[in-house]
Amino acid sequence: MNAPALLGVRHHGPGSARAVRAALEWLRPRAVLVEGPPEADKIVHCAADQGMRPPVALLAHATDDPGRAAFWPFAAFSPEWTAIRWALAHGAEVRFIDLPAAHTLAAPGTAGRDGPDGAAGPPPDPLALLAGAAGHDDPERWWEDAVEHRDGGRPGDGGPDDDPLGPFRAVAEAMAALRSAPEGGPAGDETSPADAGPPDPRDDAVREAHMRLRLREAVKEFGHEVTVVCGAWHVPALAVRRPLAADRRTLKGLPKVRTEISWVPWTHRRLARSSGYGAGIAAPGWYAHLYAAPDRPVERWLATVARMLREEGRPVSSAHVIESVRLAETLAALRGRPLPGLTETTDAVRAVMCDGSDVPLALVRDRLVIGDDLGEVPDTAPATPLQRDLARLQRALRLKPEAGVQDKELDLRKNTDAERSRLLHRLRLLDVDWGAPRASRTGLGTFREAWRLSWRPELAVRLAEAGVWGTTVEAAATARAEAAAREADRLADLTTLAERCLLAALPTALPVVLGALADRAALDTDVGHLAEALPALVRSVRYGDVRRTDTAALDDVAAGLADRIFVGLPTACAGLDRDAAREMSGHVDAVHRAVALLDRPGVGDRWTAVLTTLAEREHLPGEVRGRAARLLLDEGTLTADRTARLLGRALSPAVAPADAAAWIEGFTGGTEPGGGLLLLHDERLLGLIDTWLTGITPDAFTDVLPLLRRTFSDYEPALRRAIGERVANGPATGPTRVDTGPAWDPERAAAVLPTMRLLLGLDDEAEEERAIQPTAAARQLMDIRPDFTGGGAR
Repeated sequence: MNAPALLGVRHHGPGSARAVRAALEWLRPRAVLVEGPPEADKIVHCAADQGMRPPVALLAHATDDPGRAAFWPFAAFSPEWTAIRWALAHGAEVRFIDLPAAHTLAAPGTAGRDGPDGAAGPPPDPLALLAGAAGHDDPERWWEDAVEHRDGGRPGDGGPDDDPLGPFRAVAEAMAALRSAPEGGPAGDETSPADAGPPDPRDDAVREAHMRLRLREAVKEFGHEVTVVCGAWHVPALAVRRPLAADRRTLKGLPKVRTEISWVPWTHRRLARSSGYGAGIAAPGWYAHLYAAPDRPVERWLATVARMLREEGRPVSSAHVIESVRLAETLAALRGRPLPGLTETTDAVRAVMCDGSDVPLALVRDRLVIGDDLGEVPDTAPATPLQRDLARLQRALRLKPEAGVQDKELDLRKNTDAERSRLLHRLRLLDVDWGAPRASRTGLGTFREAWRLSWRPELAVRLAEAGVWGTTVEAAATARAEAAAREADRLADLTTLAERCLLAALPTALPVVLGALADRAALDTDVGHLAEALPALVRSVRYGDVRRTDTAALDDVAAGLADRIFVGLPTACAGLDRDAAREMSGHVDAVHRAVALLDRPGVGDRWTAVLTTLAEREHLPGEVRGRAARLLLDEGTLTADRTARLLGRALSPAVAPADAAAWIEGFTGGTEPGGGLLLLHDERLLGLIDTWLTGITPDAFTDVLPLLRRTFSDYEPALRRAIGERVANGPATGPTRVDTGPAWDPERAAAVLPTMRLLLGLDDEAEEERAIQPTAAARQLMDIRPDFTGGGAR
C-alpha cells in the first residue's frame, strides 16, 4: 500500500458492504478509520460482543441537556458496520474520524437528529446526479443495478470484480467529477472569509477538515496501512492534499459542549427515508435480505413473502412462488436489468400472490420491505444507571421491548401484572411513552388494564433526559411527580397527577401532590376548574384499593370539591355564551359520573337537587337545562310526563329557535350514548321535536340548522336512518296525541281470556266482561312494549 485506501460507500448499502469486506480481506490494514464521532472510540469494542445485534446506533447527547442528542445508526448491511466488525475480528485498530459530537451538538437545531448526514446537513444527492448522467430517471434502481446486485467478487476469480478496489476508484472518480461541477463546488475549496463568523459544525468543509487531521494522525502511527470507510461524497476531499495549518484554521473557534455517548437499539423502520433520516434508504428490509441471502435472493424473498401472506390467511401456495419468480425474472429481462430488483419482485407479488390488489401488498411493504426489526445492545455496553434499572425490570417482568405494536392485557390481581402496570405508569410520568393505555376488550373490571406497547429508538433520548431525576425508575418518577406538583398551575393538573401517582404506586410523592392539591383547591373559586378536577380525583378514590393503596386523604378532598361544586354550579351556569355553555354541559356530565362513584352518604341526593334546579331554572342556557333534564330522566328521578312538559316548554313559540335548539342539543347529545335511542323509542318526545321543527320559520330554520346537524351527526348512521324512517312513517303528530295502541280486535282478545281469568281470579262472567272492556287503559295494558323513558316495560 503506497497510500491510505479510501473506500467511498453509500451509507446502509449491502452492495457497498460486500465490496468493503472484499477490499479489507485483500488489503489487511492495521487501522480502519470509519465516519462517525470520535467519542465512540472508547466504546467501539462493544460491537464485537455476541450480544450486540444490529440495527443499533451510537447515541451522543449533551451532558447538561440530554434532549440535545444525535444518532449514528448501523445496520447489519451498513458498510461502516462491516468495517468495524472486520477490524475487531482481525485485531486492527478502529477509529472514528468525523467531527466530534461535542461540536456537532453545540450547533443549534441538532436535537434528535440522525447522523452521519442526518446530523450535519446532507450534501446534494450524488445518486440522482450519477443516475441522470447514466440516462436513468430512478436513482434507486440505477444504484441497485450498478452496485447492490454485484456479488462483491473475490480476488483471483477472474470475474469483473477481480480488483477489489476497482469499484471504489470508479466511485471516487465519479464523485470528484460531481464535486468539481458548478452545483457541487470544487472538492478542495473549504476556506471561508475571515469575517464570516465562527465555523458551522454542520458544514461539509468543517467535517472534512477534521477527517483529514485524523487521517494524518493514523498515517503517522500506522504508515500507509490505513483504510478509510466513509461516505463516497467525502472521498475527493480526503484525497486532496491541504496544508495542516489550513485545516486547523478551518476548525478554529468551533462551539463545544460536554457529551456522553452510548450504544442503543435501533430499528429498520427508523433507517427508512420516510422516517425523516437524512441518510435513509427506501427499503431497509429488502436490503437486509439482499445482504443476508447466501444465494438465490429473489427466490428466498418471494418465499418469505408467501409465508407472511399465508400467516395472514391468504391462500398462497408454492405454485404462486414459482410463478412469481418467473414473472419477476421476465420483467427484469424486459427492462434490461441484470437481476430482478425490488420493483420487479413487488410487481410479481401484486399480480400473482395478491390478485392485483394493493391492500395485501401494503402489508408486504410495511412488514418486509421496511420491517420492524429491533436491535439489541449487550449489558457490557455503557449505559446510565436509569437505563440499567429499566433493563433489569424488563428482564424481571418478562416485558421485552419490541419495535412493532404489542397489545398487553394486565390482571392487576396478579403480582407480575401489577408490577408491569406500575412500571408503565412510572415511565409515562417520565415522558417515556413505551406503552399507551387503551380500552380493554375482555371486560370492564377495575382490576383489568389494557396497554399498547411499541418501543421507538427516540425513547432512549427520553430515558437519558429522565436520568436527571434519579438513578432508578421509581426514584426518577417520584422526583418528577413532586416537581410537577410544585409547578402545576391548574387544579385539574394536580388531580390528574394524584391519579397517576396512585396508578404508578408512588407513596412518597403522593403526600406532596395532595398538599399542593389542597392548597390549590382552597384558593380556586372557578366552578369550571373544580368540575374539571373532580373526576380524576374520584376515580383515584374509587379504584385505588385495587392497587392496595390508602386513599382516605383523597376521599376527603374529593368530598370537599363536590360540596363546593354543588353550591356554586347553578350560579356559574348563568350568563354563558354558546361555547361556554357547551363546555359547562360537559362539566355537568363529568360531575354526574364522578358523583355516581363517590361513596358518601347524601351526596347523590344533593346532586339530584342541583340537577333539578338546573333543569327548571328558566334563564340558564338551553344546553345546560337540557342536559340536566336528560340526566334526571336517565336516573329515573324525572318522569316521562314531566320530561314532556319540560320539552314542550323549551320548544314553545315564545322561546327563540336558537335557544330551543340548544336545549335539544343538551338533552339528546352530551358525552353519554343513548340520546338517539330515546327519540327512537319515545314517540311523544320525537313528536314534540318534529312539531317544533316543522313549525319554525324558514329564516329561523337556517339559523338553527348547524346546531341541530352537529347534534344529530354524532348518532350512528343506522340510528339516524331508523329515526328518519320513524318520522317518515308518521310519528306522534303533536304534544296532545295519546298513544292508543293497535286497533281493538275482540277475537284476538278472546284468545287470552282463560289466562286473564286465571291471573285476575275472576269467576263471574259479568266481572270478566267488565274487565276486558276496550278502554284506553286496557289497550295500554295489552300493548306490552319496551319503554325507554321509564326503565322497564309497560
